[in-house]
Amino acid sequence: MNPIIRVATKQDCPRLLELIVELAVYEKEPDAVTVTLEHFADAGFGSKPVWKAYVAEVEGLIVGFAMYYIRYSTWKGTRLYLEDLIVTEEYRGKKIGKLLFETLIKETKELGMSGMVWQVLDWNEPAINFYQKYGATIEAGWLNASLTADQIQKLEL
Repeated sequence: MNPIIRVATKQDCPRLLELIVELAVYEKEPDAVTVTLEHFADAGFGSKPVWKAYVAEVEGLIVGFAMYYIRYSTWKGTRLYLEDLIVTEEYRGKKIGKLLFETLIKETKELGMSGMVWQVLDWNEPAINFYQKYGATIEAGWLNASLTADQIQKLEL
């Protein structure tokens, strides 16, 4: 098995969305993925793309991907934000996640970012152990907050 790591294309979006749903199931949020294929593809390849990704391909099948975007921290400066690192279950443990993660580390260096950040669920020991092999700092004490589009629409400002 020789995985090929390459930049994602618009044609990859249906498979990427399948993998995102697989990740949601793994993360015990099977109904959390509400993005449509059209919105997803437009967000990556439309007139104002907001994300980029690398895919891992084995014999023509996309078996994993790493998606990121650029964010700005008032404390740290411009950083690469790893949104998702996914390897389909059948291909885990075969160093594909390592290849994708290291591709993003190289991208972070090449873009001159001040660092790379991401989130990991506190119960996901395999992922935590994986990131700690790179010397990653796993922070405690921050809670995630969000407003959905529906919540925003209901606010009377």
